[in-house]
Parts: sequence; C-alpha cells; structure tokens
Amino acid sequence: MDAGAVTVLAAIAAFGGLLAALAGGYGLRQARRVRRTGVRVEALVKRSPDSASDESALPRPLLQFVTEDDRVVEVVCPVTPTPQRPLNDGDHALVLYDPADPRTVVVHGRERLGLERAFIGGGTVVVLLSLALLAVVAMSR
Repeated sequence: MDAGAVTVLAAIAAFGGLLAALAGGYGLRQARRVRRTGVRVEALVKRSPDSASDESALPRPLLQFVTEDDRVVEVVCPVTPTPQRPLNDGDHALVLYDPADPRTVVVHGRERLGLERAFIGGGTVVVLLSLALLAVVAMSR
C-alpha cells in the first residue's frame, strides 16, 4: 500500500477516534451535570408500545414523571434494562431531570459512566495509533 493511501486511512481513523472521544466526553459531562443540578423525582416505568411486537430483545421502557411546574413528561429510558436489574411495567425508578429540558434524564444508579469512559478511552487509543502511523509514514519518506 502506498504512503498516500495509508495517510488517508490513518486520517479517517483519527477523525473517527476523535468523534468517539468527543461523544464519550459529552455524555459524561451531561450525566455529571444532570446529577449535580438535576431535580430528583420518582418516575413510573411504563411498557413501551413497540415492545409487544418484539419480545426477544429487552426494549427500553418509558419513564413518566411530573416536573416541578406540574407538567407530565414521558421519555424513553436512557438505559436498557438487564435481567439483573429489570425495569418492569408499573415499577418506580428514581430519576434526575434537567429543569431546563425535562427530556434529559439520568436514572439514579444506572448512569452508564463506564460506557462513556470506554468511548473516551477507545477514541483516544485510535487517535494515538493513527498519529503513530502517520509519524511512521512521514519518517519513511
């Protein structure tokens, strides 16, 4: 493979890694901000209307709660229930919501910060490997 093709592939990989790292950083920042400034309420877990058609997968349920200004908000749960920690129809879950945008919620105890950190770490590794590959190509010229 010639140096030009390797350079283009390394640049595309670096761009993808940068996007992954930025997405992870944004998600981590949002979760921390909502945990710090969010309003804590109890939400009713409701079965998603499309879950009746596909029983094989664990669909994300709906969370319904009342905001401080007495608006009823219904959002799709930001995390998927697991067999160890299910969110069954009729259950209650503690959520924190952003008062400026009540559709932005964090389910208490299920923030998935590990996933956000994995995006940051994986993206950073891809960027560093791409930069190292670019440096090798530059030195071989």
